[in-house]
Amino acid sequence: MQHHTPNGFKNNYTDAIPGSTADLLRWQWNARRNGLPKPPQTPTPIVAPDLAAIHANAQANRMQPAITWIGHATMLVQASGLNVLTDPVFSERASPVQFAGPQRAQPPGVAMADLPPIDVVVISHNHYDHLDTQAVRALNQLAQGATLFIVPLGLKAWFAKQGIANVVELDWWQQHSVNGVEFHLTPVQHWSARGLGDRFQTLWGGWAVFGADFHWYFSGDTGYSQDFKDTREHFKTRSPEGFDLALIAVGAYEPRWFMKEQHINPAEAVQIHRDLHAQRSVGVHWGTFNLTDEPLDQPPKDLAIARLDQGVAEEDFFLLKIGETRRLPARATGPK
Repeated sequence: MQHHTPNGFKNNYTDAIPGSTADLLRWQWNARRNGLPKPPQTPTPIVAPDLAAIHANAQANRMQPAITWIGHATMLVQASGLNVLTDPVFSERASPVQFAGPQRAQPPGVAMADLPPIDVVVISHNHYDHLDTQAVRALNQLAQGATLFIVPLGLKAWFAKQGIANVVELDWWQQHSVNGVEFHLTPVQHWSARGLGDRFQTLWGGWAVFGADFHWYFSGDTGYSQDFKDTREHFKTRSPEGFDLALIAVGAYEPRWFMKEQHINPAEAVQIHRDLHAQRSVGVHWGTFNLTDEPLDQPPKDLAIARLDQGVAEEDFFLLKIGETRRLPARATGPK
């Protein structure tokens, strides 16, 4: 497989990331010199979670497709009889240490103790704002090992070191089924590392999930590439109508000269929505951690412009408040 190399994994369409140390230092020096990111003019919108509705919807035989934004790339997806968490990050900082590094602008929209029992956690890659050591340990303990973690290739060994054994790791285009729901790891353009010496040693990806009543997609972190058209083509027979919902990153994208290969901006996010033929998309990966040069409140403004430019209605590519739950229509169930 072309993404497997003697030195680790690589992307399908570029070798240009994560950028040189000199470029990293140049970006950070320019940001400090210019006082970036600027403080947001408006705080990220927050709403008290409807815990009663979330828990009532957690029962497999009564579940209607619904999503609840917890913050950053962490979403509770309730569909097809499963409660699924994407990239759970609940710690105060997205960092290897809790005394330094990017700090939350507000608490998680649903506290971990208030979550319903989680059946599956999907991890897109091992960066600290997507893979939170304390969170996955706590989720595993809360469920007494019953929660299944589905991860990209190479991460199972890391989870084993955390004392987490209920783990399935997948390569691009491989899938694992849970109670009839298929979880497929799909290619995206990014990279992996948790330290200075492990770049590209574990895989990264997006997730395509197919249940009888709901088809959804999660981009994780990604630059824009042909991978999304490839994903649409790969699943065209499996899901002719396209995904019912795509969770697409819309934040952490400035400056473009440094971020373009690894993080999409809102205009590229809308293009991915179109490439995937998603019926609806929701923006994630914004408003929670200051990771790049744009203010925390910039992504919604840029997304509004991108929707207008590309003729996509707001209801077709929307944003949630942190803590907000949105119910979505179920597809008619029948033969696959």
